[in-house]
Amino acid sequence: MKPFEQIVREHGPAVLRVCRAVVGPDQAEDAWSETFLAALGAYPDLPEGTNVQAWLVTIAKRKAVDQHRSAARNPVPVDEIPEPAGAPQMDTDGLWSALKTLPVRQREALAYHHLAGLPYAEVARLLGGSEAACRRSAADGIKKLRILYEEDRHGIL
Repeated sequence: MKPFEQIVREHGPAVLRVCRAVVGPDQAEDAWSETFLAALGAYPDLPEGTNVQAWLVTIAKRKAVDQHRSAARNPVPVDEIPEPAGAPQMDTDGLWSALKTLPVRQREALAYHHLAGLPYAEVARLLGGSEAACRRSAADGIKKLRILYEEDRHGIL
């Protein structure tokens, strides 16, 4: 079994990319840290031959869900009530702005497959459902991101 420090070095960047895609850039480092803290305790008992990256992404998914639940319970104070949003805007954090317009399942399928490099069979296990449904979710998400990118590139947004 590899030392845990080596596991962090090998899989840390992929887990951070997943966290950024799922919870956004502001909370990604917290989710990443919580993922590896939880993994540290369970790592010695991990069965031999386990796909470590898929295991870490599963933990990251749970930590992201915890953050979403926590954020939903906490009100956010504002000086004035904002106007209803129109079309999604591409700002300096354009990718996150585009990603957060996607349904959660599409965003997670994209993150787990394209950012973490997990095969669709693993993505299906993480999200529940079939491999084909996860492929469809990722494809639909990519299609919408391309449309948003073209709109932004042509100054429509």
